[in-house]
Parts: sequence; structure tokens; C-alpha cells
Amino acid sequence: MENTAIRKVYDVLERNVLILIAIPIPFFAFAYLHAQEGTLDWNLPQIPAFWDSFLMGFVFAILALHYIRFHNGIKEAMTLERNLEEKVRRYAAATMQRFWVLFVAGLICAFGLMWFDNAGYTIAFAITLVFSSLGKPTPDRIIRLLRLKGEERETIELLKRRI
Repeated sequence: MENTAIRKVYDVLERNVLILIAIPIPFFAFAYLHAQEGTLDWNLPQIPAFWDSFLMGFVFAILALHYIRFHNGIKEAMTLERNLEEKVRRYAAATMQRFWVLFVAGLICAFGLMWFDNAGYTIAFAITLVFSSLGKPTPDRIIRLLRLKGEERETIELLKRRI
């Protein structure tokens, strides 16, 4: 019974994370191609340069803070004595918060590159993609982050098998 509940949580988490990873990519690709080619003039409104610096700083700040917040959530899931299902639910909640932040960061990078043509947004988007690829939930990552042992570890390893 517990394993099916955990599988349900994991499957929903995996699906939602993949959606949050995929959505900003075409927006950024469009902005990147626009910045590189420059043949079309979109007549975008002029935004003060202050917002370029502010958005760039904001993106890097939320990328740093999301990492700290995620690991604090994982510590909380590990330290509180709960059953495995509750630990996985806490992990899933922390992961979804993490990927919502990465989603917003990706969209801000696309917006910033489109309006300000600043290469720093490309670097920030690359960092966002690194966090996304390194943070994507897998059974091995759940085991490592929650430091599972014994029967709990075996239960999570069963998630590797597709039904």
C-alpha cells in the first residue's frame, strides 16, 4: 500500500518537473535567436537600464536562494521522524518549490534577453539548466538526499522499474 502511494507521488512529481523544465526553453530559444540574428525589429518598448541590472541581480539571487531553501527542506524531511511516505512527500514539496523558482528564473532570463540583449541572461539561463538537470528527481537522488538505508532504500529503488 505504501509503495503505491509513494509511486503516485513520484510519478506526479516527475511529470510536473518535466513540464516546468520544458516550458521556458522555447521562450528562451526564441529570445536567443532574436538576440543573435537581429533581422527583425519588434519595436519593443524601451525599459530603463535600471531594470536590466535589477532583473539580472534578481535572477542570480533567486538561483542562490533556491539552493539553500531546497536543502533546508531536505534537512527538515530527514530530521523529523516520519514514515517513508511522509519523507517522500516532503521531498516532493521541496522539489516542486525548487522547480517553480527555476521556471520563473528561466522565463525572466528569456524576458531579459529579449528586451535588454544582455548576454548575462544567457549565462543565468545556462545555470538554470544546470540546476534543472542536476536537480531532476530520480530514485537514486531521493535515496542520496534523504540518506535512506535498508528497507526504505529498497522501496525507493523499486521506483526505477516502470509499471
